[in-house]
Amino acid sequence: MPQITVDYSHAIDHAFDRAGFARALHGATVEIAAAKPEACKTQFRASGFTAFGYEDPEAEEHAVVHVTIGLLAGRSEETKARLTEAVLALLREHIEDDGPVLHASAEIRDLDASYRKF
Repeated sequence: MPQITVDYSHAIDHAFDRAGFARALHGATVEIAAAKPEACKTQFRASGFTAFGYEDPEAEEHAVVHVTIGLLAGRSEETKARLTEAVLALLREHIEDDGPVLHASAEIRDLDASYRKF
């Protein structure tokens, strides 16, 4: 815990400081959600394909980043909202602004009683 996954468009691979983002995100997760530093791990998954429902295929290039953080239950909605806002701010800091149009999102979810690790 926490379980952090970052799905992102391959189009921003060159512009995304993933190591810097992960370090900063781990710090924010410890500070805001009282996670243990040694428990913070982040998995990045680049996607070569990003689909849009209404954009003109000839239009400007777009990229998507979505961060999911799974925490053990018990954090307040306020804590989750603060962490989500911190995630979005950190994405702005760690992705260069000279590439595709960026669509970023984040969510905090509770890990249920079935969660186990080794």
